[in-house]
Parts: sequence; structure tokens; C-alpha cells
Amino acid sequence: MPLPLAKIIRKFHVLWITIPSVAGLIVLLRVAGALQSLEWMAFDQYVRLRPQEATDDRVIIVGVNENDIRQLKRYPFDDATFAKLLMKIKQQQPRAIGLDIYRDLPVEPGHSELAKVFQTTPNLIGIEKRGGSTEVEVAPPPILKQRNQTASNDVVLDGDGKLRRGLLYWTSPNGEESLESLGLRLAMLYLEAQGITSQPAKTNSQYLQLGHGIFPIFEPSDGSYVSADAGGYQILLNYRGASGKFRTVSLMDVLQDRLPADLMRDSQGQPFRGKIVLIGVTARSLKDVFYTPYSGDSITTPERMAGVEVQANLASQIISAAIDGRSGFQVWTDAMEAVWILLWSGVGTGLGWMVRSPRWAVAGTVISVGGLGLGSFAAFVFSWWIPVVPPALALLTSAMVVTVHIAHSERRDRQTVMNLFGRYVTPTIAETIWRDRDQLLSQGRLRGQKLTATVLFTDIKNFSTIAERFDPETLMIWLNEYMEAMTEVVLKHGAVVDKFIGDAIMAVFGVPIARKTSKDIAHDAYSAVQCAIEMSAALAALNQRWAQQGHPTIQMRVGISTGTVVTGSLGGQQRMDYTAIGDSVNVAARLESFDKSIEGGLCRILISEETFTLVEGQFPVQAVGTVQLKGREQPTNVYQVLWEPSKSGRGRV
Repeated sequence: MPLPLAKIIRKFHVLWITIPSVAGLIVLLRVAGALQSLEWMAFDQYVRLRPQEATDDRVIIVGVNENDIRQLKRYPFDDATFAKLLMKIKQQQPRAIGLDIYRDLPVEPGHSELAKVFQTTPNLIGIEKRGGSTEVEVAPPPILKQRNQTASNDVVLDGDGKLRRGLLYWTSPNGEESLESLGLRLAMLYLEAQGITSQPAKTNSQYLQLGHGIFPIFEPSDGSYVSADAGGYQILLNYRGASGKFRTVSLMDVLQDRLPADLMRDSQGQPFRGKIVLIGVTARSLKDVFYTPYSGDSITTPERMAGVEVQANLASQIISAAIDGRSGFQVWTDAMEAVWILLWSGVGTGLGWMVRSPRWAVAGTVISVGGLGLGSFAAFVFSWWIPVVPPALALLTSAMVVTVHIAHSERRDRQTVMNLFGRYVTPTIAETIWRDRDQLLSQGRLRGQKLTATVLFTDIKNFSTIAERFDPETLMIWLNEYMEAMTEVVLKHGAVVDKFIGDAIMAVFGVPIARKTSKDIAHDAYSAVQCAIEMSAALAALNQRWAQQGHPTIQMRVGISTGTVVTGSLGGQQRMDYTAIGDSVNVAARLESFDKSIEGGLCRILISEETFTLVEGQFPVQAVGTVQLKGREQPTNVYQVLWEPSKSGRGRV
């Protein structure tokens, strides 16, 4: 039968609370920036793990290395050296030349020669550093500035000092000035020869589109970023690989003509299909180097990338997107990330709820986190930056919260079972109770149940008179010996010892697990009668021993009734008992004490009509009559079970 909605909510309340609560907490941590560094680390690891792309032959670097500086014996080089270098490169007919070296002041000798080269090379782009309000600016070469052949080489560093973003346009803080970046300017020169010009993207007029490539503007909360500086027109850098990925020749190789004649031209030898040539510093001693996502592999000295390589990557990224359709990094919206975190919070909660074994719970959590990592990495390979740290943390936290909650609940429930039943159920019943605890226990109590059970009451005949013959200590020893023997018989027949009341015992058959069939209910009635008979036999054995010890022998009375009872925990926080209440309890008690003149030998057993109906034909029974029991309005048919001790000491009917 389907559970009502209210019961479903109550049963799984920890799930409904944990999933949104943990997800909300992780989202708050994400928004506060607490997870930004961890997500950057994951991003960097994914960058290093993904397959590196093929070398882009459309971009070549002329690098100033340590050997060049030693041979020329100075840096910065004089203008004559630069003029000669540029003329050598021009002879190779590249499509665009990028001078990623500051040249704001003359360095004699040779300044006039360099100025002439600047004036006669329309595809040469120089650099300037614009920076921000707190950064030092570096002016561009004046002649190139006049000819509008300059670009910005500013970079945007993250809080950990790494370079993950590139500038397409530098913009002044007040938004009044704007300047293309060196990488973009060189790429546009290259693409213009292909007939590709910039235009607003059809999907968003604020985005730049070049050919097949659309370049979404970086937002302050993209990926793992939180309130990042999004000044200018930024994009996420999609590096082709680690440092050294682009074909690089040294300055001296160019000056000394140690290059193939067509190195800087297209393989077809057509000038308008030439390459982009970037001139820059690669010597580490000049410190024009940056930490990138590829800088995390080395523990001792992380590898850094030369600034000219960064510009080469940016230019290549733009060209590849425009011509080849190579995707840049794509990110989810904040709402999509929140749903993603909520989903994994649900996965962790479900794991903690369904997998109760700590070992399997840990294994399931590890597998889930691994699956999350592999899935997000697979998406990363296809240029989707999907958060991995927040959902992983949501999964782990929710799994831990639910596991701790379940452990606490089970400890509380186990204590409840032990407090309520103690030693008064068999291990089999105790195991059954524990297995079905979700149905039986609620808030540290056994839930109230209405079920059909058989109640058995016992009492010692003339106990008060007998008790006067003992001193207090001996009386308690004697009485406990009797209770121990009777309890053992009760437990043997699968009943619960409900309570001891002086010399009386109340036992209930058919609780706390409700019987679902009439056959089971009849079996409880049979067990109760058989239990009473075996209690009689146990009493006979006790009497024999007591007689030898000089103690008085006793007789007992038993009342048994079958019917509807209500069971559950009764009491307060300091003391709580499991008990059964109802008319059948009252009838069993009244049968035990009914008409004490009716003899029954060592043990008189009276049963109600309901019990008789269930055991009829299985025991010799005689009708006592229809009587009015105290506390009942309707008369009750009473029956007596006939039995006698066997030679083996066990009762027989």
C-alpha cells in the first residue's frame, strides 16, 4: 500500500533537509570565493591532463634567448640590430610581425635605420603597456603610434599569480579609451587576408565574431571565478600546450641566415598567405615569464611561459576559432551551477541513506567522486568548464551528514530497543526488531501499533502467606529463582516479557512485529498455551528442588486471552517501558485471578473464548462456563486447559 504523503515526508525528512541545506551551504561558499583556489587547481590539472594540440604552424616565434644576449653582449639591443632583424624577417614575407619588446626610447646606434623600417613595414605591430591606475605604463614606439600600428600587451593575472585569461581589448578604468591586444591585432591582420573581418555576433551583439569563432566576454563569476576583475574584453585562454609548443627560432639564427628560405611563408610560397611572426624575449633572466596552468607539474621549480608565447597562444586561439572552428572554453550560468551542486548533494545524500555499511559507503562515495571527476574532465576535453570541486564537496558533505545522522539514529534506536526490551526477548526477536526498526521506531520511541496478540498472566497462589515464611534476602533469592525459570520458558516460546508485578508475570505473544495472517495469530495462541504447560513443568522441577532444600512448594495460576491490543513505548525521557494495553490484557489478568476455588493442580490454566477458538482440538479443554469478569460489560466464556506432569518433568496434556 503506498504511503501517504505526510508519512513519506516524515520517513525521509533527513533527505529533504540535507539535500537543499548542503547545496545551499556549498553555493554560499562558492559565492564567497572559498572554493575558488581549489577549483583553479582542478582547472589547471585538467589543462595538463588533456591531450596537447598539434603545433600551429601559422605562428612562429623569434625568441631572444640567453645565448643571443651573450653573443651580442648587451640588452636591450641597439636599434641597428633590431633594424637588421626586421629586414631579415620582412624578406621572408610574413603576413604579420609582432614586436613584443618595448621600444619606447631610441637605443643608438641605428635609430634612424629602425625608424625607416617602422615607416615601411605596414604589417608590423609594436606594443605598449597601458596597465591600470596603479600600474606603470610603457609608451609605444612613437613612429608606430603615429601610424596606428601599436597594441596592448597587458595581461590579467589571477589571485594565485597564474595567467588563465587573455585580453582582446584593453579598456581604461573610465571606459573612454580602448586598445586591441597584440594577439588580437596580429590575428586580425592574418584573417583579413583570408577575407575574414570582425563583426558583432548574431547570438549576442556584445560579442566579437571572426569567421566561425564567437568570443563570449568573460564575466566576473565565470567558471570558478568570484567577483573577478573583468575589465576590458577578456576571454579564457585556451592554450595549445605547455611552453615550447610553437616553433621557435633564435634571434641569432635570423641574423646569421640559418633559416630555411620559406620558414616564415606559407608552404605555397604566396606572400599573402604568410605566417604570423612574433618577436619576443624567451631568456628567463629577463623575467618576462608567467605562471600558467602548465606550471603546476613541478614541485620544486614550476615551469613558466614566456610572455611572447602567451601572445602566440592568444593569436593562435583566435585564428583557430575563426578558421578551424576550435572552441574556446564555455561555462555554465550561476543557476546551472546551483542545480549541478544540488544534484550531487542528492547523490551524496542517497548514498549515505541507502548504503548503511561504512565500507561500502566509502567505496560508493569514492566511485561517485571519481565519476564526477571523469565526467567533468570529459566535458573539459570538449571545452566545457564544469565545476568539479563544489559538487564533489556537496556529495562528500551530504553523504557524511546522512551517515552521521544514521549512525546517531541507530545508536539511539539500539539504546531504545535495549532499554525497552533488555533481556526479555530472544536474540531472534531482538534481531527482527532491529531489522524492522524503521517501521517500529520513531523519535527514540516504539511507534504505537494496534495488532492482534495473545496475553499471558501468571501469579503464585497464596504468595503473601508463603512470603511470610522467608526473611527478606532469602525471599528475593527464592522469588528470582522462580522468575528466572518462568522467563526462560516464556522466551523459549518467542514471547516478550512485558513486566513483572510482584510475583506476577505478564508476557505477550505476537509483538512487537505485527502478525499479518490468521495462521500466525493462531500460532501465537498455541505458543501461549504450550508455554503455560511448560511453565507448569518447570514449576514442578522447582518444587522438587525446593522441597529438598526445606523451602515451601507452590502452585500457580495462568490466564490467557487473545485479541486486539495497543503496543508502544510508555513513560517519559527518564524512564520508558514497552507495554501492551487493551481489553485482552484485562481479560488475561482477570482470568488468572478468577474464582480461586477452581482447582488446577500445580498450575491452573484458564483461557478466553478467543484463544479457545484458535487452539481448539490441540489441547484437552473443558468449559468453565459463561462468567462476568470484573471490568467487562459483556459476559465471557471461560475454558480450562487440562494437563498433568509427565515422568520426564515436562507437562503433558
